[in-house]
Amino acid sequence: MKALLRRILQLIGVLFGISAVTFLLVRLAPGDPARILAGERASAATVEAIRHQYGFDQSLWDQFAYYCLRLLQGNMGWSLKYQRPVIQLIEQFISPTLFLTAYVICISVPVVVVGAIASASKPRGFADNAIRIVGVASMTIPVFWLAIMLSRLFGIALGWFPVSGYGDTFVDRLHHLFLPAFSMSLWLIPVLLQSLRAALIEKAQADFVTAARAAGASEREILWRTVLPNSVVPTLNLLGVMIAYVIAGTIIVETVYAIPGLGTLMISSLLGRDYYVVQGLTLLFAVSTVLVTFIIDITTMMIDPRIRG
Repeated sequence: MKALLRRILQLIGVLFGISAVTFLLVRLAPGDPARILAGERASAATVEAIRHQYGFDQSLWDQFAYYCLRLLQGNMGWSLKYQRPVIQLIEQFISPTLFLTAYVICISVPVVVVGAIASASKPRGFADNAIRIVGVASMTIPVFWLAIMLSRLFGIALGWFPVSGYGDTFVDRLHHLFLPAFSMSLWLIPVLLQSLRAALIEKAQADFVTAARAAGASEREILWRTVLPNSVVPTLNLLGVMIAYVIAGTIIVETVYAIPGLGTLMISSLLGRDYYVVQGLTLLFAVSTVLVTFIIDITTMMIDPRIRG
């Protein structure tokens, strides 16, 4: 219980720090949103009126205090470009991003488990070496380049998959988002696979495995009931850290495949100096990463009580 309360207090501090950093980074970015909103030919009086309307003429501290107050009320601000509340824009664009993220995890996890078991069953064997070579090669390829190449080959040249859009039905979305999810999975799988492989090899040599064999348990039972459950904790923790990279990857991949998700919204808002949207999305991405990490911490505490201290 103390460990849980300590993590909750840490979470509150981290969320406040994220809010402050997000606010400052957006405010210190070059460009004048009032000038962009008014247009290049607008008079100085018009630009100044827009600054006053959106509070850009206030001190940085006053703007931050007002920003925190709005966040506590569930208000992320008003989009300068779309002229809509930021929270409504997030609700409109979030579904493709959530679907893509879940798709990546659903593709990656089974491959990671099967590949790690195959590698760990015979270390330095043919399967192990082949999986490691392919994994290292895929990690060296940038996600955006891989997404472009897959789009050109399987989308444009062969015509097997769409290269843009999101789809209407569930099956249609699986079809539309396969290439984006696959390109991100090829980068995520090797990282998780190497972690789980190392844990499996280590736990396979533990004393409790020897005791299970002495008790007459089969190798299949030892793997699925003893070795694997005791090996997933490090990989779960790593997955929590990698969530941040998955979110960053969705921004890149959504842009390549023209997916109407939060990544596309982020890029268009950055180009348009839409402060409140960029601020809200950055905060959302950061908070999502922190919350996922927090959930995985709680999960690992439930799996392994030894780490509760």
